[in-house]
Amino acid sequence: MKTLFLSILALASTLTAWSQRFDDEFDNRTLRIDYTFAGNVNKQDISVAKLNVMPGWFGKRQRLAEVPVEGNGQITVRRKKDKQVIYRNSFCTLFQEWLTYDEAKTSSKSFENVFLVPMPKDTVEITVDLRNNRREVVASLTHTVAPKDILIRKVGQSAVTPYEVLQKAADPNRCIHIAYVAEGYTEAEMDVFLKDAKEATEALFAHEPFKSTRERFNIVAVKSPSKESGTSEPSKGIWKNTALHSHFDTFYSDRYLTTLNLFDLHDWLAGTPYEHIIVLVNTEKYGGGGILNSYNLSMTHHEKFKPVVVHEFGHSFAGLGDEYAYEAESISMYPRDIEPWEDNLTTLVNFKGKWENLIKKNTPIPTPATEKNKKTVGVYEGGGYSLKGVYRGFQDCRMRTNEFPEFCPVCTQALTRFIDFYTK
Repeated sequence: MKTLFLSILALASTLTAWSQRFDDEFDNRTLRIDYTFAGNVNKQDISVAKLNVMPGWFGKRQRLAEVPVEGNGQITVRRKKDKQVIYRNSFCTLFQEWLTYDEAKTSSKSFENVFLVPMPKDTVEITVDLRNNRREVVASLTHTVAPKDILIRKVGQSAVTPYEVLQKAADPNRCIHIAYVAEGYTEAEMDVFLKDAKEATEALFAHEPFKSTRERFNIVAVKSPSKESGTSEPSKGIWKNTALHSHFDTFYSDRYLTTLNLFDLHDWLAGTPYEHIIVLVNTEKYGGGGILNSYNLSMTHHEKFKPVVVHEFGHSFAGLGDEYAYEAESISMYPRDIEPWEDNLTTLVNFKGKWENLIKKNTPIPTPATEKNKKTVGVYEGGGYSLKGVYRGFQDCRMRTNEFPEFCPVCTQALTRFIDFYTK
């Protein structure tokens, strides 16, 4: 009887895997959904702004219903007829980060967000949920998409932004597609942009595990021209007319460089092969930002350009958390009684499945940050902007300082898992 039961389980598993084949469920096109997230700390709303379809699909084609990391939100695609999950992805947003600031207690704001899913062959239900820092769903929207809906806007079929291929993947169907986007480069400065994009590429692939898996990445540089050179600096009263209208002083933080114009960002990218986005900003001022499955945005003409663009890619590609800490923690991103979902941070509430496989026997937990332990994987207090109660796996790392030359073993393991998830 037990053998029969196991055989039935194996058959059910096989049928599930069969039903999840990409070509059974999806066309080789991308459904781009523009959303508006709005509200304040007490109430958040999700609205559909626009549906778009673009030629080609450049995301994952296997493990379609799985996510490599939980994220601060998820988008789930289900067949309407039987509610079977056929695609899922996770993400973070600037809106959710803004909700942690005091401003969200007294005012409401709206933020643009764009998610890409493969174009379904049949009618589907799509659910977007947002989660707080206690990993609880606080807002959710489910809407129906019929692939033959005449109001789905066709984009990327003509007037595609010129782009240059910087690197071709060995297998275009099992690779990670990265697009650099020019921000603050005028038409006359596109040669400078291409030089900066190539420099960023070499910086990224100088690091493991990217170096050993370079053939699994396809990279293009999208030449989106700006009317003016540079970026905006609100604290100085400087506002530039650029392709993405990026600016420093995000959430009143001097070096936080972002763009809030995600609809424009994806309009520039329509028709190009992309999934992961690196925005290069033509400025000498230090700054940047990275948001899981949204974008990495980095300055290019500061001396720390290379470490910053790599650090921010750790955020946007794999959702790695910041491992540095502040003397005075202005916002509490990580409640001490909740385990962070990020692979490189822990509160020790539920450490199992993180990096305990890398810790040698008899290593104390927490681990003292001594010279003797400088190259020892352990559990070191201080991370996620907090000096106390949040822990990292190594004393230093690319996710902690610009000066450290590589990703630590914990982050390297997490990044390797992500690369394998998308490409194996």
